[in-house]
Amino acid sequence: MPMLPIPSQKYSPYTPLHLPDRQWPSKTITRPPIWLSTDLRDGNQALVNPMTVDQKWRFLKEIVKCGFKEVEVAFPAASDTDFEFVRQVVEAQRTGEIPEDVWIQVLTPARADIIKRTVDSVAGAKRSIIHMYNATSPCFRQVVFGNTKEQTLALAVDHTKLVRQLTDACTAEHGTKFRYEYSPETFNQTEMEFALEVCEAVKRAWGRAAEGEERIIFNLPATVEIATPNHYADQIEWFCRNISEREKVIISLHPHNDRGTAIAAAELAMMAGADRVEGTLLGNGERTGNVDIVILALNQYSQGVWPNLDLSDMYGLIDVVMSCTELPVHPRHPYAGELVFTAFSGSHQDAIKKGFEKQAARHAADRAAGRKELWDMPYLPIDPQDIGCSYEAVIRVNSQSGKGGIAYLVKQALKLDLPRKMQMAFYQVVQDVADKSGKEMTTEDIVSNFCRTYHFGGMQYEGRLALRSFTLVDISHSVSSLTGIGSHNYTEEDVDRHIRIDAKLRVDGVLMTLSGEGNGPLSALLHALRDHLGIKLSIREYIEHAIGEGTSVQAASYVELVPSERGPADRSSKGFWGVGVDFDITYSGLRAVLSAADVTIGTQDLPKLNAKRSFNSTTGAQVADAIKSTLDLDIPPRLQIAFSELVRAKLAQNPTPEGLAKEFKEAYQYEVEGAFTLLTYAYGQGPNMRRTLTGKANSPIGEISLNGEGNGPLSSLLSAINIYLSAELSVRQYSEHSIGEGTDVRAASYVELVCPPVPGEKDRPSGWGVAVDEDITASSLKAVLSCINGMVATGKVGVRNPKN
Repeated sequence: MPMLPIPSQKYSPYTPLHLPDRQWPSKTITRPPIWLSTDLRDGNQALVNPMTVDQKWRFLKEIVKCGFKEVEVAFPAASDTDFEFVRQVVEAQRTGEIPEDVWIQVLTPARADIIKRTVDSVAGAKRSIIHMYNATSPCFRQVVFGNTKEQTLALAVDHTKLVRQLTDACTAEHGTKFRYEYSPETFNQTEMEFALEVCEAVKRAWGRAAEGEERIIFNLPATVEIATPNHYADQIEWFCRNISEREKVIISLHPHNDRGTAIAAAELAMMAGADRVEGTLLGNGERTGNVDIVILALNQYSQGVWPNLDLSDMYGLIDVVMSCTELPVHPRHPYAGELVFTAFSGSHQDAIKKGFEKQAARHAADRAAGRKELWDMPYLPIDPQDIGCSYEAVIRVNSQSGKGGIAYLVKQALKLDLPRKMQMAFYQVVQDVADKSGKEMTTEDIVSNFCRTYHFGGMQYEGRLALRSFTLVDISHSVSSLTGIGSHNYTEEDVDRHIRIDAKLRVDGVLMTLSGEGNGPLSALLHALRDHLGIKLSIREYIEHAIGEGTSVQAASYVELVPSERGPADRSSKGFWGVGVDFDITYSGLRAVLSAADVTIGTQDLPKLNAKRSFNSTTGAQVADAIKSTLDLDIPPRLQIAFSELVRAKLAQNPTPEGLAKEFKEAYQYEVEGAFTLLTYAYGQGPNMRRTLTGKANSPIGEISLNGEGNGPLSSLLSAINIYLSAELSVRQYSEHSIGEGTDVRAASYVELVCPPVPGEKDRPSGWGVAVDEDITASSLKAVLSCINGMVATGKVGVRNPKN
């Protein structure tokens, strides 16, 4: 059915609260709220595949690591699994694994039998919050429960008294310290006067509300977001004004994101007087999710307010959330997305580049004057490094990018401060590549294209003209070399000196000695190129700058060459740029000349020489091309990087696509019979919507049985095979693609497995596996075994017999 042209025939607008003297719009947030993580309860119940106990434990440890002091760990009466998990958490707090000052919160509806089991679940905990709720809005009263206002109020009061009775008894027997939280569920759709009446009655029934830690918690949820965020703020301010004994009450928020304004609603409601916020890390939850505590906390941090949460390891946090929830993080997710600190636009890149340069100078002056070094950058509200992100991703390049951003990446990676005209020349190179591919170019792509274009960065990027050695002879009895750091137009007129160079060059693979004369080393080299190879070029511009400081300083030289017949003064002629770096400034200049000459000649024939260029790079992009051409595999970016690092040293002298393919097969046990091989398997669905995998495999200890359970085939196989390994492996990354078309299509799978963290170690051992099969499930399972085989072969994990 199409959308209605007059939606008011079907939908009625919300009724705004009349609060003409509202105070919250003039307030600001100057202190953090009390945070409650409900990832393990509200977040978990929203997952297609609820978390396993192991995943919950991993998530809980991350929550505590971030600094949360209140954690809603479960709805313990929902299942025996949830009840037992709460008992494990209680025991972990008793033994010190969970800090003693963390409040363990559990949820219960207003039902006597469930309240009893809920209190039993936390018996013996150091600190616990019992969170009880019942719905109060007209829709729920009339449609869901068929209750009157009086019945709804009595339900809340009677069961609050039961909570008080049971918690008092539990405290007397086990010593557990209790606090009470009550939620008039669907508060934002409830008549304000009635919501207040219920909460006042609950406070009287509880009878223990006092200041400090004895404050009663009233959670006022936007259970389903139905209005603009200012309306929620009005409701919170009205409630804060009208609740009695405000000093004995904590006003807690639980915003949902149905209208996409949960963050705004929470922030305005905090301005309206709320004390506490319930939400999840990265916003998982029913429908469109809970309010995202990461965004809320870092919004405060960006305004100079310490949020009482440590989010310094954003990559680690994302890894935990994604692996436990099996939900992706959107690349544009605030603060946490892969692209949130990234600029593709040329104007944005130019602004950020200038911002970093100006800020560095400003901070130096601030340090000298004893002032605060304040962050003030175009397009970057916070410093990415504060949350563990690097500057490498700040500027990334595609067909929309400009020369400033490209130059910034080159400077960051290679320390080269390209002249403006050279920026323009290289920008055109990058744009041509980006336009043809239609894809983003990574920093590695930019750097590799720069090195290939200007034959910069070592022997693997050498061009057709490569300097091996040289000598200078002072014909005019005054040997000179280039000195100083600066920029000038380079000419050969009116200079009273004469130098001969004897330069040993590798020209298209053949070692030659070229001789030439000029008023300096560069003009002498150009004369040698003209006489020996017919390359007729002149210098139009020469620029230098220093790299580094002290005894380790190097000289970077940039040369623009033009055809000699047009002359350096002819600004209409196309120039060709080159770059050279060396500790010796003369070497640096000569290399820059040969770099520019290489660009100029391209592939044109030289006298009596015609060398054949070969594949000679092991960068990620070249590795990916080689593996695609030989094995028909589109390996993912992280695997490209891992493999290129693995083979760079081994194949640096003479890499070939065939050699790379051989190394790839050996490194990732691809099409290689390894320690573990899959014989048979059956994949299905078990109880509680969990997936099961059974089967058999060959192993170093003989034929083994597989019997595992998880959220999917990979986790099911790992649960079955981890018992035979010395370390419990988990999935860090998985990707797949098809090979072929139609009935001949096959699936290629790539999986990265990682070992558990080792105390004191920053990096965890990991490995990649690759497999291809007509059956996509079999392909993924074989990729897991391929990875395990590689990790066994390299000693990252061992094989054990669980029967011993």
